[in-house]
Amino acid sequence: MEYTVMLSSIAVVLLGLGVVTFFILKKKVTQENLNIEEEHVRLIGEAKIKAATLLKEAKLEAKSRLLEMKSNFDFETEETRSEFKREERRLSKKSEKFDKHEDQLVKREQNIQKKESEALKKFDSAAKKEDHYKELLEKTKKELEKVSGLTLEEAKDLLLQVMEEEARHEGAKLIKKITSEAKETAAKEAKKIISTAIQRYAGEYVVERTVSVVHLPGDEMKGRIIGREGRNIRALEAATGIDLIIDDTPEAVILSGFNPVRREVARLSLEKLISDGRIHPARIEDVVERATEEVDITIKEAGEQAAFDLGVHGIDPELIKVIGKLKFRTSYAQNVLQHSVEVAFLSGAIAAELGLDLKLAKRMGLLHDIGKAVDHEVDGAHAIIGAKLAKRYGESESVVKAIAAHHEDQMPESVYDYIVQAADALSGARPGARKESLENYIKRLEDLENIANSFNGVVNTYAIQAGREIRVIAESEKITDESAVLLSRDIARQIEENLTFPGQVKVVVIRETRAVEYTKK
Repeated sequence: MEYTVMLSSIAVVLLGLGVVTFFILKKKVTQENLNIEEEHVRLIGEAKIKAATLLKEAKLEAKSRLLEMKSNFDFETEETRSEFKREERRLSKKSEKFDKHEDQLVKREQNIQKKESEALKKFDSAAKKEDHYKELLEKTKKELEKVSGLTLEEAKDLLLQVMEEEARHEGAKLIKKITSEAKETAAKEAKKIISTAIQRYAGEYVVERTVSVVHLPGDEMKGRIIGREGRNIRALEAATGIDLIIDDTPEAVILSGFNPVRREVARLSLEKLISDGRIHPARIEDVVERATEEVDITIKEAGEQAAFDLGVHGIDPELIKVIGKLKFRTSYAQNVLQHSVEVAFLSGAIAAELGLDLKLAKRMGLLHDIGKAVDHEVDGAHAIIGAKLAKRYGESESVVKAIAAHHEDQMPESVYDYIVQAADALSGARPGARKESLENYIKRLEDLENIANSFNGVVNTYAIQAGREIRVIAESEKITDESAVLLSRDIARQIEENLTFPGQVKVVVIRETRAVEYTKK
């Protein structure tokens, strides 16, 4: 019973606690709802204030943009109005000019019509005069027939007969002159051809162009080079295509051949064999093969270096090798590759001064003597051979023509042809460029001046440009303008007959008349 009462009391207490807790929680929830509602009202109020502020700012910005756009519009409108006014003034001026031109054209048309009418009157007058002259001519012919006793046809026949006799006489004189000049020219051309052949195959130039000397450590090496029954020397000559001359010259072997590249291979091979000491046919073939490869590399590098130094690009690789072969070629003891590079530089300099294509001129100068690399293998002038080579390897027509014309084997046509000619002359004729002692150089200049001074009417002579040109001062009282032409030709012929010189010599005859008067006090 007590237990039941106690449980009932506990239940009442717990119920009371539950009710109290319920009211407390309800009050708390009600308070939080009130707080949330207040916060909501506050946020709505702040949002309305912020919206009002943004609206005011937007209105202010819109007013500012509107004012700015209005200002820009006014400015652009003012500029457009100014432009329209300027265009209106310009059109007004043009209209005035057109009116003036129209007035001028009207006046010109009137003048032309006036001149046309005058020309028609003159034409009519000329036609009347022509008819009058024809009548006078007929009267004159009839009077001449009466006086001479000959008809018009008879007079024509007589005149033609006289003219025919004179023409035959003049023709005979001309034929005789042409025949004598042809004989003289033929003799000179024959001498020129013979001298060229001698220069290529005999005399001191053969020594310069076709011989190399290899020095030996001792004369006992000659026997080892010859070998038993001459087998070593025969093997070396067969492998290189070069003749070995072993004579009484102390400690030296002479290599003779027209091909400079093969001669260089033979020289290099022989030097290797001498330094190695092992000389027998099998060893010779191996050394010659390796020497050939080295020379080919040297040739290619020399050609590439020359083209690189000059800034000339796009040359066919095979043509580069031809250029490199010029390293072993000489002309009057002047290295042809160095000469070609020098001509290229000079051609470029001249072209630059004239405002022409610098690279094209250099290309022509570098390639102008490539024919000399193979002229010992191909018949013909080296300029023509070089032109054919250049054409074969895809060079332009202007380059081909410049190569062919640099010694006038073909007549020069373009300014580049003359530039290469001039550069070639400058490189080859300057003192020291080719093998010519100072004494011989001075003697050649003196001989040029003496030949010119030997002619009557010559006052003085000056050899200039390393003997490539002589200036002849003539007496104006003795030498006329017409005889000055003959004098220059005679001096040139005398030089051709009595002197040997590279290239050509320009003869310039100068005559002048001076009038001098003195003042009196």
